Amino acid sequence: MISEYHGRPVAGLAEHIVERLRAVGAQALFGVPGGGGNLDLIEAARGAGLPFVLTSTETGAAIAAMAQAEVLGRPGACLTTLGPGAASVVNGVACAHLDRAPLLVFTDSNPAGARGAFTHQQLDHVALFQPITKWSARLESGRACWTIDEAFRIVLTMPPGPVHVDCPGDFSAFDGGEDFHVSTGNTVISPPDGFTALVARARKPLLLIGLGARHAGDPAAIRGFCERWHVPAMVTYKAKGVVPDTHECFAGVFTNGAIERPLIDQSDLLIGIGLDPVELLPRRWTVTAPIVAIGRWLVPIDQVPFAAQWVLDIPDAAATLETAMRATEWDLDDVARTVNAQRRLLDVPADGTGMPAQRVVAVAADALAATSRVTVDAGAHMFPATMTWPVREANGLLISNGLSTMGFALPAAIGAALADRERRVVALTGDGGLLMCAGELLTAARERLRIIVIVFSDASLSLIEIKQQARKLPPAGVALGDLNWSRIAEGFGIRAWAVRTPVELEHALDAAAAIDGPSLIDATIDRTNYPDIMKAIRG
Repeated sequence: MISEYHGRPVAGLAEHIVERLRAVGAQALFGVPGGGGNLDLIEAARGAGLPFVLTSTETGAAIAAMAQAEVLGRPGACLTTLGPGAASVVNGVACAHLDRAPLLVFTDSNPAGARGAFTHQQLDHVALFQPITKWSARLESGRACWTIDEAFRIVLTMPPGPVHVDCPGDFSAFDGGEDFHVSTGNTVISPPDGFTALVARARKPLLLIGLGARHAGDPAAIRGFCERWHVPAMVTYKAKGVVPDTHECFAGVFTNGAIERPLIDQSDLLIGIGLDPVELLPRRWTVTAPIVAIGRWLVPIDQVPFAAQWVLDIPDAAATLETAMRATEWDLDDVARTVNAQRRLLDVPADGTGMPAQRVVAVAADALAATSRVTVDAGAHMFPATMTWPVREANGLLISNGLSTMGFALPAAIGAALADRERRVVALTGDGGLLMCAGELLTAARERLRIIVIVFSDASLSLIEIKQQARKLPPAGVALGDLNWSRIAEGFGIRAWAVRTPVELEHALDAAAAIDGPSLIDATIDRTNYPDIMKAIRG
């Protein structure tokens, strides 16, 4: 039945949802459909010109939507069928939850009248998603539109994260609603007593930039502050590019590991800007200098003992900080020398056959970093990738950090490439990670996306093998076996090359860069130096 809504016709709840998706700036709807209400949602999206992107897995759909949200700075969206589809998407939703990404998740469910009468494919979706979302709710008679509007209101609040709406198959009638206005206003907490005094006393303040500092306007404000006061800044994995690797104030990558301690230990005040402890290695905080936090939301203090937290938009906070600053005692040339020494620590020779991972990263970065966005999967290859791939803008590198899930790089590259079809995306993935999402090669091929997948093929779950070695355990349950990734890719209609030397890699990169669509490079990796690289970074 067609109803009138604010002066124009609305066919039902599916159209209402799509209207809201348009209002918050969603650019696509990802998922694997079932036979229930999400068919109406897909049709409503088609009618409104909102693309539906079929993925091979539900987790891939959520990760692609999450990556698109990070690139665009607006909520992403995905849908699944009931039961197994809802269960399958959990990993991607958990990734968005721990990486603070705004995501709307719509699940089919059995008709409202069927709950309790049948058990086939019957799961409590709301209970399933409650621990990994900001809000999880089911559409109910008489308040369906309110539930939808509340979901969209909550997804825009701080901290960012996923919101879930369960859509029973028999809920399609429009039951009213209110005017909806996009609002990103945040709660503001004034600087605590003594906050600016701490800054004024510091002679060597050091910024620790985190995932909450990637909003429009944040990077410019942070860089300007650093430049004017000669303050060095470290970035977390997800904040790479906020202060570019080539910037005079860049002080390396911050993980709560060993490699960054020489500069941390010189500092007399750490200022976390957008820093969320979910990004850090789960180990005890041993830094003696006081640390304060500036960001758009309060963060836990269980691991990091923030002496004070100031909740405010970052450009405004940076401007206020300037009034308290005095000349610092940092020598930025010395900071740069320390960062270069860190990079040299990662250039560890390997003893076997194939290329060391850091060499693959270096060759690929020389060819592609200046013009490409990069996505990085979990695994041992991420150490040289995150530390040495140069990034010049916020969200120029996408990674699963809070959850650190394998199978992230390829679906994230799909979401990023769909957000900007003109810009190439390089997906750096291990063979174990790609095995978990190999079906998304078909998604990339179907959408003709400019993605270059570089597989670090070492036939092992190398990061787990390193941990076995550290405990003096024999390798067990980590050998993947050899895979012919170039043949697999060709089966999906994707051009592919297998390389074993830097020269072969350079030629493959040149050929891949000329393709208007996806490609894959299977790089044989010598993994023997991974333990030394990990020890250099983490200690």
